[in-house]
Parts: sequence; structure tokens; C-alpha cells
Amino acid sequence: MDYELGFWKYKEGIYKNNQKVYTLLSRDEEVYGIDDLPTDDILNDIKEVFKDWKLVEENEYEKDNSGFFQFTVKNNFVRFDCYQMDEDDMNKFIDIMYDYDCPLYDPQENKRFDERNEE
Repeated sequence: MDYELGFWKYKEGIYKNNQKVYTLLSRDEEVYGIDDLPTDDILNDIKEVFKDWKLVEENEYEKDNSGFFQFTVKNNFVRFDCYQMDEDDMNKFIDIMYDYDCPLYDPQENKRFDERNEE
């Protein structure tokens, strides 16, 4: 299964069109109202959770028969590009980011899984 997963955190009182936010953040553009994230902590969590995976090159991991993933961690946005990964492994990304109050945005479904659950 090939899938993209996006994560960011809105500042209090702000909520925007999630598809537009995802597109802009993926292009490395500034978006007003997005909180900064603890990037070092997130990187450490990824390394810890996927320590049994092989680091192929910077920000790219693979595992025999489990696919591979690439990721981007920026000051206010995290994106995972997953290739041939099973759902259980992709859910680990959701768990990591949940600890930082960053709900999943699924661009394939144009849906953000948060309390507002708006598109």
C-alpha cells in the first residue's frame, strides 16, 4: 500500500481548509496559524519506534517484506510517504504524532482525524 500521511498542529482558535494547508506545507510554504513542533523529539521517536528497520539514507527506512518509508520533519509539519507498508506499521506514525497533539491528515481521503473532523 502506497500512502501519504500528514501531521501539523493548529494554534488555538484557528482551523483552516486542511487540504490547502497540507498542500502548502508540502510545498514548504508558510501557513499562518500552525504551531511549531518539537522536531528533535519527533526524530528521536521515529528512530526508536523503527529501530528494527534499516536506515537506507537520511530520512528513509526499509525493512524486508515490510516496505519502506520516507519522511520530512519541518518546524511545523511532518509528512510520511509510505510504500508497500502494512497498516499496523503506518499506525505507528499516527501514535508518534498523537503524543504531540498532531492528528492525522489523510490526503487520499481529504480528511483530518481530529475533534472537528472537517475536510
